[in-house]
Amino acid sequence: MTVEIALVLGIALIAIALFATEKLRIDAIALLVLSALAILGLVSPGEALGGFSNQATITVAAMFILAAGLENSGALSGIGRLLGRARSPLMFLLILFGVLAVIAPFVNNTAVVAVFMPLVMTAAAGIGMSASKALIPLSYVSQMAGVCTLVGTSTNLLVNAMARDLGHPGFSMFEFTPLGVICFVVGCIYLLTLGRWLLPDARATELAEQYELGKYITELRVLPDSSLIGVSVGEAKLGEDFGVFVLELLRGDEKVWSPRSQILEEGDILIARGDWSKLDHLRVEAGLEINTEFQFRTQTLEEGTEQVLTEVLIAPQSRVIGSSLALLDRRWRHNATVLAIHRRGQILRKQLKDVRLDVGDVLLMLTPEAEMPALRNDPNVIVLSERGADKPAGWRAPFALATMALVIGISAVGWAPIAITSLIGGVVMTLAGCLDADKVYDAIDWRIIILLAGLLPLGVAMSQTGAAEFIVANTLGLASGFGPLAALAVLYLMALLLTEFMSNAAAAVLLTPVGMSTANILGVDATPFLIAVTFAASTSFATPVGYQTNTMVYSAGGYRFTDFLKVGLPLNLIFWVLGMIFIPVFWPF
Repeated sequence: MTVEIALVLGIALIAIALFATEKLRIDAIALLVLSALAILGLVSPGEALGGFSNQATITVAAMFILAAGLENSGALSGIGRLLGRARSPLMFLLILFGVLAVIAPFVNNTAVVAVFMPLVMTAAAGIGMSASKALIPLSYVSQMAGVCTLVGTSTNLLVNAMARDLGHPGFSMFEFTPLGVICFVVGCIYLLTLGRWLLPDARATELAEQYELGKYITELRVLPDSSLIGVSVGEAKLGEDFGVFVLELLRGDEKVWSPRSQILEEGDILIARGDWSKLDHLRVEAGLEINTEFQFRTQTLEEGTEQVLTEVLIAPQSRVIGSSLALLDRRWRHNATVLAIHRRGQILRKQLKDVRLDVGDVLLMLTPEAEMPALRNDPNVIVLSERGADKPAGWRAPFALATMALVIGISAVGWAPIAITSLIGGVVMTLAGCLDADKVYDAIDWRIIILLAGLLPLGVAMSQTGAAEFIVANTLGLASGFGPLAALAVLYLMALLLTEFMSNAAAAVLLTPVGMSTANILGVDATPFLIAVTFAASTSFATPVGYQTNTMVYSAGGYRFTDFLKVGLPLNLIFWVLGMIFIPVFWPF
């Protein structure tokens, strides 16, 4: 082992540990890796910065813009109505899988899940179906469909870019389609049969009504003419008559001991829990008001401005995680009035100002209708529902769909690279007004872009220093005596394991040069090994942290870690078996 190999492997191991423990943001880890490689001279300055100009990085950024243009133009607005036509859970899932089969292969699956989550939760509630029966299938099927084309996931593009850098000719737009379609069909059958039975029925987390997620915590202030003045909380029978439960009673700045027995006075604040419709009914009937202490105002609202009642989910890796509402007041970019908060699996007994936001928290807010497009494009939150705001319609919806079709079609026939067509498509959508020009940069998930650009030099360093060959000689080399199929099976399992506990992009970067080196040592074509890395890294089912779409549905669906293990591990094994059967058929050694 040379010094260079030891340094590269050391950096890779530290990166794996940081990704697995989530002590730092994924983009920060990527920049640390890039910096270490450059400082130690393991890559040249041009190679260190080459990831920022790589076609994969540019394509992923452009795809985020195209996805935002599709959503903002109203091109996807009919999907919610289509899902709402289902009259049974089985029909609902069949329609959902069919829609994802059309959209997810051509739009980044992270963006697909962000768009579909509120549609799926609302439509599922409309037929009495638990959201937990639909959200894991949404995440899994978006991954399965995304691996069918070159642009369906950022991992596909990343492996393709690295393979080209290492001397491989790369992949065409529909190179992955034969195996992808087989895996998609088998995976959907599994989710409609055994997987559907294994999914939890978390009724407590489904939408109580079309626009309401569950039990909210809010603050109700007793007004001078309130009918509750002079009676105790217990005597008022708020739980029996209104379905609202008082958790704490605040008088001034003090919490009152035994709130149920206290006689209520003007100005008292009740920290109450219940469905929003019931809380609002109590407010009207008993002469209370919402203690709207948090009115985030970036500009003064004109009188008569139409307000939208909206629910937003705190997204994974959001910048507001850990912030209290008081701190958020200084960082929030939207006009909004926070009315209540919902947290999965917990009953909050604090004032709203003292609650520190966490992944999966849902804020119920009043927001000006004009602010909704910006709120939908904010990567820190996911809009789950909204009352009173309709997305723009008209000619822009079909125009956005036609633009997306041209982006994919022109690249597929080889007239121009996907990086160029997607970039032009983003510009065209913006000029056409499908997406506000000021919101283009907000539409891009810059953490993913920095992650890709920062990790690409690691793959270059592993190849150039011989670190990839060293890994092969000491791991996959032990299986090479049993033939290339045995080495392929081990490589797929390695990628599968790494992807479940760290970033899928990081797993792909580490194992793409390993796959190339394995093929060189065995004297066979590298394509089967690259396909194995791509499929294993792009389909992570067994944990909620292995893939961003899993993390997104984890909190919203009220899942436990073991739910992903029960449903996802068998699916991972099914994909592994399918890969070992069909990869050598479609891409011979």
